[in-house]
Amino acid sequence: MALVTIGADFKRPLRLLVALAFVTYIFFCFPRSETVTETRPWIPPSRQRLTPTKSGDPLEYIDPLIGTINGGHVFPGPTHPYGMAKPCPDAMARGENAAGFVSDDSHIGGFSHLHDSGTGGNPSLGTFPLFAHPGCPLNDYTKCRYATNTRMINRVPDSVEARVGYFSINLANHVHAEMAASMRTALYRFTFPPDPVLAYETQEGNITAHSSPLLLVDLQDLGSTSQAWAAGCQVYPESGRMIGEGMFLPSFGRGTYTAYFCADFRGAEIRHVGTFTGDDPVTNVTYMNGVDRGFSNPSGSGGPWIQFERPPTDQIVARVGMSFKSVDQACANAEREIPDFDFEGTVARAEDAWREKLGVVELDVSGVSRELQTVFWSGLYRSLVSPQNYTGENQLWDSTEPYFDSFYCIWDSFRAQHPLLSILDPPAQTEMVRALIDIYRHVGKLPDCRMSFCKGYTQGGSNADVVLADAYIKNLTGGVDWETAYEAVLSDAEDTPKDWGVEGRGNIESWEQYGYIAADHRDTRGTGPHTRSVSRTLEYAYDDFSIAVLARALGHEDDHAKYMNRSGFWRNVWNADQTDMYFDEAGDIRRTSFRGFPQPRLMDGTFKYQNTRVCSPGQEPHKCYFDTALSTYEGSPWLYSFYAPQDMSGLIETFGGDEAFLERLDYYHSSEIAYMGNEQSYLTVFQFHYAGRPGRSSYWVNEYIPSQFNASLNGIPGNDDCAMGAFAAMAMMGFFPVAGQSVYLLTAPFFPEVRLRSRVGGWDRPAVIRSVREGDAGVVEDEGSLRDAIYIQSARLDGKPYTKNWISHDFFEEGGLLELTLGTDEGSWGTGQGDLPPSFPAFG
Repeated sequence: MALVTIGADFKRPLRLLVALAFVTYIFFCFPRSETVTETRPWIPPSRQRLTPTKSGDPLEYIDPLIGTINGGHVFPGPTHPYGMAKPCPDAMARGENAAGFVSDDSHIGGFSHLHDSGTGGNPSLGTFPLFAHPGCPLNDYTKCRYATNTRMINRVPDSVEARVGYFSINLANHVHAEMAASMRTALYRFTFPPDPVLAYETQEGNITAHSSPLLLVDLQDLGSTSQAWAAGCQVYPESGRMIGEGMFLPSFGRGTYTAYFCADFRGAEIRHVGTFTGDDPVTNVTYMNGVDRGFSNPSGSGGPWIQFERPPTDQIVARVGMSFKSVDQACANAEREIPDFDFEGTVARAEDAWREKLGVVELDVSGVSRELQTVFWSGLYRSLVSPQNYTGENQLWDSTEPYFDSFYCIWDSFRAQHPLLSILDPPAQTEMVRALIDIYRHVGKLPDCRMSFCKGYTQGGSNADVVLADAYIKNLTGGVDWETAYEAVLSDAEDTPKDWGVEGRGNIESWEQYGYIAADHRDTRGTGPHTRSVSRTLEYAYDDFSIAVLARALGHEDDHAKYMNRSGFWRNVWNADQTDMYFDEAGDIRRTSFRGFPQPRLMDGTFKYQNTRVCSPGQEPHKCYFDTALSTYEGSPWLYSFYAPQDMSGLIETFGGDEAFLERLDYYHSSEIAYMGNEQSYLTVFQFHYAGRPGRSSYWVNEYIPSQFNASLNGIPGNDDCAMGAFAAMAMMGFFPVAGQSVYLLTAPFFPEVRLRSRVGGWDRPAVIRSVREGDAGVVEDEGSLRDAIYIQSARLDGKPYTKNWISHDFFEEGGLLELTLGTDEGSWGTGQGDLPPSFPAFG
């Protein structure tokens, strides 16, 4: 059952009343001398919003906490669009804390300043966590706890407030922590109780502490990957400034990266400064590194600390600048971006940045529930959190080109997120394309996954090829070196790297000789995991289609013919005789009438057997991750049987025609085989279009939203990858892209009107999708009057009848008016042979 959060409109007044009552109690019942507070954590009186939001402001409908539990791995803290700085509390919930914070009851180990959002696997970044003690037992700094495993503290239940540009939480040690961010700098405001002596519960029992706050920075990261010999720090007694650096490992790749920080503090006089290793603090050493005084100790923790006199305003503000190039640049980033430690101003600037980005979308929300508006705007927001803009911070090479990082992973994002950015933020998407090409220029291959300046593991094909082709056909050409781009995609197709586990393609010999990745072929040109032969075959075929598209556009007709032919290789792993069978609840084998599935194939042409349902929700769902020994990746042969978006007419013919295809696609979505937590399933929701049933696509969109995409804490079905939100946002606007093609499949929007700013016409010529219920005058007054009318009955484009069930990118680029009439039953719109999306058959 989904976890449901109490509505924000209810929580905020209730919390304010609780806070006011508690503060009144403290004021009248306790003297202001050396008095110990009760062990219940203190709640500050300032939980109200820093600034009011405007009526109709999309920021009012964004809940950053969606997806922060049950595997969503969403980063909920403050950030800018594509921002580098991403501060939030780090939860010690192993397996869940890939993005730092988790909406559970796990301990908090600190507040770190860099995170990735929505990733799978191990924690990413989380470097240099900052931790705040309200004071130390016996007013002795040696009595405080410094190491992660001893300092971590409980959170106060239901104390989190997260909104765009702002995050706050109360800790059991009476510290109220607030976070804000600029592009490369994190800003924290810690509020402490006014009482001079505090009592609270820790892992080691109840303690009494004098109010003399102590803040520390740990040279560790969230995944405990710090290379101790390469770490160092210094704290300056006069100013309290802390600086430091460290070398860390990426979370899903190979290599190392270096990060730097520069922390400054305001709000209280300095009492002591020093450094620590484990739980051993000293004041006579203010500089340490991995050689002179390393922190290679059992706890893995070490770094600088600073103790303050009791703050006269009960607050200390900490500014932490970050850089991947140097300490000096980290300090310069902080001083330039937040020179005056202005917390409210920093929050407001982040809000303004998001309003500007999201302002390209306008909605008529008449009759649309607040929950659905929250699903939409929160999904759109998450789509712009990553990749992260590290331009000017590239530690590997000097370049005048943009540099984006956290392509985590393109295998996930090429299907939905990048096509969405091509519509809503083409300048940013163009810069990402230029960054990919510059990576090829300096590294030698386009990445399929990249994070923290390191090569990430290749999950399937060379899917950056699709991103480049998609950009070209959608005219995202400003400043793009297409000659080098074409060289890059040809390198993917023809040149085996030494390690194709982290870049490029493997088994190209098999691809060239057999027309598929043979399950028993061993690459002699390079090394990599000899698995996933079915899913890689299908992805290589579509990647080659993308190269063919680029080849024709750039005038390489011979290459176009070659790669179009190879795009038909998807047929070569299709075993027409393979039957479908599964185990029922009693453990008995059951068979269905469905026959024909992609299967692993050997060099001699014979097929091996892989169960058609393995790696689906109903059967061993976790057997197909990166370390799989199977022939499909993160999905079953059932799922991959639908993947030939370049040749859907040929695929449908292989299934046995339209009716057989529709029956199987419906069965797939209704029989515990489909898993919407992985991005390969997105397109299958809309593929009914290709067999003349766009209404079934609308039906399944409405089945998944809001049942699996909703406004609860676990309101996404898998780790976000910044793609879950893109899927929901586009589906709710009434279209979904076929990545790498100028094709958007149309379904009934969730809103009466969607207005998207086009690049050519601006607001004078937006792309408008307007919906009315069949028989209505076009005014939607009651909630649900459009929601039960989910089928398009007819359409008009710029006043003329429009029968195609898809639309090209020209509509979004040049603007126009698409008027849809909706009804409660499927009609005949979009069902004719001439109304179907294009298909590009190849011989193979």
